[in-house]
Order: sequence, then C-alpha cells, then structure tokens
Amino acid sequence: MSDIGALAAALLEACEAHGIMMATAESCTGGMIIAALTDIAGSSSVVDRGFITYSNEAKMEMLGVSDATLEADGAVSRETALEMAAGALAHSRASLALAVTGVAGPGGGSAEKPVGLVWFGVARKGAPPEAEFRIFDDKGRDFIRRETVRTALGLGLRAVDQTVYAGP
Repeated sequence: MSDIGALAAALLEACEAHGIMMATAESCTGGMIIAALTDIAGSSSVVDRGFITYSNEAKMEMLGVSDATLEADGAVSRETALEMAAGALAHSRASLALAVTGVAGPGGGSAEKPVGLVWFGVARKGAPPEAEFRIFDDKGRDFIRRETVRTALGLGLRAVDQTVYAGP
C-alpha cells in the first residue's frame, strides 16, 4: 500500500471510529482525494460524496462559492477554499469536508500564485471552516497533485482529532 493509501486508510478508520461522515470538494486534483478514499473497500460507511468542481461555474453551482469571491480573490485563494469546504459540508450529509484548489501546472501560475500553490479548506460541523496553503516544488503536475492529496488526507486526520478532542 502506498503512503497515500495508508493515509486514506487511517483517515477512514479514524472517521469510522468516531462516527464521522466526510465529503470532498476538489479542483486541481480532479477527484484524486475521493478516489484514494473509495479505493478502499468499506469506505462507503464513511464517505458521503465528492464534488469535482474544476470550473468556477461548478464551484458556484455545486458548492455555493460566490461569484464575488471568485471575482475578487480568484479560484485559487483562501476565501475560495473556505467557501468550497463550507459548501461541501452544506450540500452533503458529511460532518467533515476537505477542499482543495490550486495551480498544478505546468502553466497557469503567476508571481502572486505560482505553480505549486494549493489552498486547503477544512470544514467541520459546528466549527468555522479553516484554510491553509502550501507551495509545493514545481516538479511537475503529477507531483503537485500527489502532494496535494497526501496533504489533504493528513489535514483530514488532524481535523478528526480536533473534532474528537474539542473541549466544552
């Protein structure tokens, strides 16, 4: 099993142990996160759905990302990642949602948003969504996308811990 497979299995196990259903909202990974999760037998007990929202229109229609956010901040931004994660939670039965939006390359980067920039959104029921970013080395599209999946699964594990160990 690959390290991505091991992370996916660990996330599924943690969610199952705590009765957490999850959803994903993916742009630059095109469904790779949900695929890593659903490659594992029995994942249906934890995985509700995955939204693949590659276009801005899909982000707006499927997740409720606002046109104003996309216009002001762009698809690859903290604000969009937050709205994607919150939208995935709102449009599913999940209590945990992971979202990714980034520049996987080889083109499309700029000085402000270089190839390798990925924003991650995490939404948990009962808590405000959170976002953080990584800038992965520009070692090719496949590398950036795999690192994005690996990071998202790790953030999912951290979010399960935060949900389980949240204080009163």
